[in-house]
Amino acid sequence: MNPTALTDQQRSAHIREAVMARGVELRRRYPILNHQDALGAGILAFALAGMIGSALLYLNGAIAWWACLLANAFFASLTHELEHDLIHSMYFRKQRVAHNLMLALVWMARPSTINPWIRRHLHLNHHKVSGTENDMEERAITNGEPWGIARLLMVGDNVMSSLIRMLRARTWAHKRSILARTLRVYAPLALLNWGTWYLFLGFHAIDGASGLLGAPVAWSATTLEVMNIVDIAVVVLVGPNVLRTFCLHFVSSNMHYYGDVEPGNVIQQTQVLNPWWMWPLQAFCFNFGSTHAIHHFVVKEPFYIRQMTAPLAHRVMRDAGVRFNDFGTFTRANRWHKQEETAVQGEPATS
Repeated sequence: MNPTALTDQQRSAHIREAVMARGVELRRRYPILNHQDALGAGILAFALAGMIGSALLYLNGAIAWWACLLANAFFASLTHELEHDLIHSMYFRKQRVAHNLMLALVWMARPSTINPWIRRHLHLNHHKVSGTENDMEERAITNGEPWGIARLLMVGDNVMSSLIRMLRARTWAHKRSILARTLRVYAPLALLNWGTWYLFLGFHAIDGASGLLGAPVAWSATTLEVMNIVDIAVVVLVGPNVLRTFCLHFVSSNMHYYGDVEPGNVIQQTQVLNPWWMWPLQAFCFNFGSTHAIHHFVVKEPFYIRQMTAPLAHRVMRDAGVRFNDFGTFTRANRWHKQEETAVQGEPATS
C-alpha cells in the first residue's frame, strides 16, 4: 500500500479491515475465542484469585510485601482491561445482571478509579472527540499538559489531579464545580482508597521524621492497631493500584495526541508506544502502549484479541502512517505536529 496515495480516512479503513480479518481468522483457528463471555468471566476469576492468593501469601509470611504489591498491580491491570471491554459491552451484553456484576467486581479490584458506570459515558465520548478539549477522560489523566512538577503529581494521583485543577480554576463557581464532580465520580471507593493512601503517607512521614529528629512520637496502641490495618491495605490493594494508576496514566496520556489533531482522524489520535525501556510500565497496564492504538481503529475487539493481532496490526499501521515511539510528544505536550511541521505552516512551534 502506498500511503501517500490515500487519504487518512482510507488508511484508517484499510487498517480496520486488516485487523478485523485477522480477528476472524484467529477465531476460526482457535474456536475457544468465540466464547467471549466465558473468557471474560474466566479472566476476571483468575485476576481476583491471583489478588486474593497473593494477599494471603503475604499475610502468612510466605512472600515479601513488595512481591505482593507487584503481583497485585499486575492482576489489577487485567481487571482494568476487562472494565474497558465491559464499557464497550463486550461481555454479557444481553445479560445485565452478569454484566453489572462484572463491572462491580472490577471496580472493587481497582478502588482508585472512578465509578465505571460514569466512566462509560466519559470513555464513549473519548472516542467521539479524542484529542480535543472535550475529551475529558484523557484530559483528566494529564493528556495535553506540559511536563513539569504539576503533571508528575497529577499523572499518578487522581485526587491530586482534581485538586490542582481546582486550584487553577479562576472562579469560585468553577472551583465548586470541580469539587462536586470529583466527589460524585470518586465516591465511595476512590475516596476511601486515596484517603487510606494519604493516611499511610502522612503517618509514616511523621513517624520517620520524628525518629530522625530524636523525638519519636509515642503513638497510642489504638493508633498503631489502625495503622497496622492501613499498612496491610496498602500492600494488598491500595499500593498496587497507585503503581498501576501511575503506569497506565503515564503511558496512556503520552500515546494519545492532543490539541491540534483533525477531528475524527483516527490516524492522528494515537501512536504505538512500545520502546524496550517502557516495559516496566507496560507490565502494570497490560501492554497498553503497544496495543491501545489498535482499539481506536477496531473498537469491538476484546483486549486479549488485540494482543494476538498486534504483530499484523503494527505492520499495517506503520505502513499506513501511524506513528511509532514518537518521543517528541513528551516535549510538545502531546501535540501532533512536530516543530518542523508547525514552522512550515507558519505556526509557532509548541513546546
